Amino acid sequence: MKNKSLRKTLKITYIVLLSITLIPSIYSIVVSQIHTQQYNKIISNVSNANRINIIAKEDIPEELWNIICGKKEIVDGRHYEMMNEITLGLEEMLRTTKSSKSRDKLEVATRASATLLRNIHILIAQMGFGSTVTKNEATLDEIRTITELFSDIMQDFIVVESESAYKTNISLKNTSIILTVIQFIITIFALLISANSFLTLSKSIQKPISDMEALSTKVANGDLTARIDIPHVDELDTLAENLNTMTGQIDVLIKKNMEEQKNFQKAEMKALQAQITPHFLYNTFDTIVWLAEEEKNDEVVRITKAFSDFLRISLSRGHEWITIGQELDHIKNYLTIQKIRYADILNYKIEADENLLDMKMIKLVLQPLVENAIYHGIKNKRGRGELSVSVKYSNEIKTKIRFEVKDNGAGFTRERLEEVKQELSAGASETLTSVYGLYNVNKKLKLYYGEQTTGLVIESEPGKGSVISFEIPCMG
Repeated sequence: MKNKSLRKTLKITYIVLLSITLIPSIYSIVVSQIHTQQYNKIISNVSNANRINIIAKEDIPEELWNIICGKKEIVDGRHYEMMNEITLGLEEMLRTTKSSKSRDKLEVATRASATLLRNIHILIAQMGFGSTVTKNEATLDEIRTITELFSDIMQDFIVVESESAYKTNISLKNTSIILTVIQFIITIFALLISANSFLTLSKSIQKPISDMEALSTKVANGDLTARIDIPHVDELDTLAENLNTMTGQIDVLIKKNMEEQKNFQKAEMKALQAQITPHFLYNTFDTIVWLAEEEKNDEVVRITKAFSDFLRISLSRGHEWITIGQELDHIKNYLTIQKIRYADILNYKIEADENLLDMKMIKLVLQPLVENAIYHGIKNKRGRGELSVSVKYSNEIKTKIRFEVKDNGAGFTRERLEEVKQELSAGASETLTSVYGLYNVNKKLKLYYGEQTTGLVIESEPGKGSVISFEIPCMG
């Protein structure tokens, strides 16, 4: 379609009318450019804030941890380079933001960044003097606390910038209304001069402006998939394209932020899982050493093979999904090891519907439940403990699978059971006491299955034992 020029059309009609009709066009272009710059600055600031937030909260602690662990030399660390990126990012945002609230947040973030840098200096200095790993880890914990505070500040800054974007959008809507009013007045005046001019203006300007107003309303109501058709009017095409571009950039940014938060949750889950396994590894190695010293070679071979298979399934070449059969093999290997260690107090059985063994599931969710049953149930009771694991369909139409871990251990008191349920529900790391494994499994189920899982269901009576179960959908 050939573009129309309002200026040419109005000049042919009447020179005075041309000068009048140029006013809303120029005004709309100027305002659109102003809003475009505001949106671009907001988008740039939000993107920059997300970037330095990730550097501060994830990259710096990880870099320092690698140095403490000896994976990197101090001179090879990028911690100061990362801090420089944060400083430059904050300075850039301070230059571009116009909101006083945003500036206040950035100034607080700058002070937090300075505090973070001082603590990094302290850690590097004390490592240079040969301080202990414990002291270094304590200093790193303080650094992590500062990065959490910095992250909270940057999230607040993102919220404030988003509010600024909303206000800018409202201003754009008001501008569209003003332009509509102006155009209405010009149209009345044009009717007095020429009916042809009136028809031309109505067709060339009224519809694009109405479309822009409708677009701004949809965006204000949260519909970021809305777009405006290019009107093929020279004075309005840029405005329409900029509106489409801004809306698309905001949509992409929000989706990217949500995906980054989801990835962060998965990384957090893996870190939490790592916290609950070392004691099992140490105990297993101790048992192997003890059996070797007692010259119980058959037991050494048996426990070593079980331990090897246990680790193989745990790693699964980095795969997050395994078959139910592999998950049960993982439990069998774990219980084989524990049976050797606790031969006098532990009996177990595993029952599963053979039709379910090839179904897919997220890995490593049963072992923490079995471990909890042994360490917090069976070990705390007198006499031999009985533990059972069952896997079966939970409904007649065979769309759900029920997993159950049952023991006859000490069980929970009513008060302790309520505390455990509250801790699983709250999920804050500072409130967790002895339920890291249960919390890990519950959060993992919710993260990967969402509303399709029941999460952990705990039933227990003091002195009679506990039953922990959950349901997931069938996945071939």
